[in-house]
Amino acid sequence: MRRHSKRYAAAAQQRVPRQLYAPEEAVRLVRATASAKFNETIEAHVRLGVDPKQADQQVRGTVVLPHGTGRSPRVLVFAKGEKAKEAEAAGADFVGAEDLIEKIQGGWLEFDVAVATPDVMNLVSRLGRVLGPRGLMPNPKAGTVTFDLARAVRDIKAGKIEFRLDKAGIIHAPIGKAQFTEAQLLENLTTLVDAVVRARPAAAKGQYIKSLVVAATMGPGIRIDPAKANGGRV
Repeated sequence: MRRHSKRYAAAAQQRVPRQLYAPEEAVRLVRATASAKFNETIEAHVRLGVDPKQADQQVRGTVVLPHGTGRSPRVLVFAKGEKAKEAEAAGADFVGAEDLIEKIQGGWLEFDVAVATPDVMNLVSRLGRVLGPRGLMPNPKAGTVTFDLARAVRDIKAGKIEFRLDKAGIIHAPIGKAQFTEAQLLENLTTLVDAVVRARPAAAKGQYIKSLVVAATMGPGIRIDPAKANGGRV
């Protein structure tokens, strides 16, 4: 049987197990239960009423959180020539092509998001086995394969995140840090839920959002009433 620390147990006592909270109360509680000595990440976990094994019921998308995630992601861009200069001017942390590919093949992975122009994807494809399992492979559906590098880099730096369904039918996504205000976390949460609802596949039947939980890195989950998550549009 799993044993929790005294700190976790004390935090868990602040919420009623299995109770469904309104989003505003859940955000208040998740901040109150974030008692670690570091600035904990607050995540949302959304269980959907879809079958992740069916190709026509996949849920994936991107959204720019209005208050960001609380961290500045390290953006790597695969590009050449003028597009490489454009990426550098937009604030990309690493820019290159063959040189970066060779570096990554050597084991270097000190970046959080990878973007590429379409014309170099034939080169980047060599990294499929390395970047794919880590969720770092540039993808057109996520807006990370594009010629508009300036916009892509700015959006990512501003708080753009990708969400996707896992094998258990759950979406996991950061919505900020424990030091965010309640209003900031609530707005980020609402923005994420709205994006997930808009990404609902046509093949999905019945209740779409089955459950919604928010939790700090080291804290207990706080359950939210799905019917109140975005004004009942679930």
